[in-house]
Amino acid sequence: MTKALYGDLFFEKAEFFRLVLEPDKVDELVSGVDSGLAFRSITPEFENKLTYATENFSSLLREERLNLFPKELLTEFSTLVEKASLQTFSFDLKKSLELLELIKKRISHNSAIKHFRLSLWQTMETKIVLNSEGNLRYQVRPYFKISAVVVAERDGRLEKGYEVKGYSLSLEEALRFDPEIELIGKRAEALALLLLSARRAPAGVMPVVLAGSAGGTMIHEAVGHGLEADHAEEGLSIYSGKLGERVASPLITVIDDPTIPNLYGSYLVDDEGVEARKTLLIENGILRDFLYDQYTALKYGKRSNGHGRRQSFRNLPLPRMSNTYIAPGTTKTEDILKSIEKGLLVRKMGGGEVNPLTGDFVFEVREGYYIEKGEIAYPVKGATLVGNGPKVLEIIDGVSEDLHFEAGTCGKDNQGVPVSDGQPTLRIPEIVVGGVLE
Repeated sequence: MTKALYGDLFFEKAEFFRLVLEPDKVDELVSGVDSGLAFRSITPEFENKLTYATENFSSLLREERLNLFPKELLTEFSTLVEKASLQTFSFDLKKSLELLELIKKRISHNSAIKHFRLSLWQTMETKIVLNSEGNLRYQVRPYFKISAVVVAERDGRLEKGYEVKGYSLSLEEALRFDPEIELIGKRAEALALLLLSARRAPAGVMPVVLAGSAGGTMIHEAVGHGLEADHAEEGLSIYSGKLGERVASPLITVIDDPTIPNLYGSYLVDDEGVEARKTLLIENGILRDFLYDQYTALKYGKRSNGHGRRQSFRNLPLPRMSNTYIAPGTTKTEDILKSIEKGLLVRKMGGGEVNPLTGDFVFEVREGYYIEKGEIAYPVKGATLVGNGPKVLEIIDGVSEDLHFEAGTCGKDNQGVPVSDGQPTLRIPEIVVGGVLE
């Protein structure tokens, strides 16, 4: 049997809890545990194989191909798995319900508010990784996520406000870290009511200010996926073959850093047992690096930079983003706004579509305002941004100091992982805005 180039054993135990509150009822209350063990190997032909996904560790120990791992580490791995399998974590239902009730009370009794839905998720993930490089890692990752959807109606017109927060913290830690969590419903309500009075967005090519609160959706979707090594090294990205070249404005530095404390995409060790590290992707407009897992690093003669992530033990690791952001600049946010004669201010981004090969995108604007003479004139609805991510990065001519992160779940190859995306306020001198032609 040909010896594999690399292998890892991955155990995961995910304990989860979900609570959903509506105006007159608890709509969902779900908890459970999902656990299992997987053996993965990379062959000299670069076949990436997940050959086991089982909870039966004793049967795995008898397999010949486990000679990839030192026997003493296999024994230690086995002990840790047995210990983790017996441990349980209890979620505090009372505190979770009290939090949602407090958020509910802060939503007003305005007659325009027709419905709301508050959702709270908690997860405690225990992960144990042993790889053939001799790294044995044990970690426990808590996740907390909360969202609010508020629906408002006036004269037969319905609008929806949505807010979400997420951290790699327990509920108690998240409340200490961010005391404004209890205002999430109030903010969703404010957006829903704002949209009731919003005008249809004007269409055309115009300058756009992307506020820090837009949260880096564009950098994640239109740029970040193209910097993942499976796309970039395979020639499936607009950034393929461009290391060392200028790909963005000199004002733009893009970083992916899973080591930032508490953010939703944070971790200390990736799902292949590699220590997490801050990775400089674009420096002052110059492309410096891609995001590698063990497979792409082996295949292309590089080293993993700690970005091998998988949704669960059932999935193969992939090179993935964690906390991806544009570094803050030196321009004052108010100066960027004042520089716009007529244009659009985007405070919240919605969903959209991106072509990772070209970077072409269409994004919805969830919260936007028309700007006239450097001042906010009125709120708008129905706006979209249409453009190309790399080209937008090339023309950005203003980067402020107000870095802000938003939590989300990144989907790739039918796997979802927690991430955070961040940016300061950015000035895009021209971009196509879809809306209503004037």
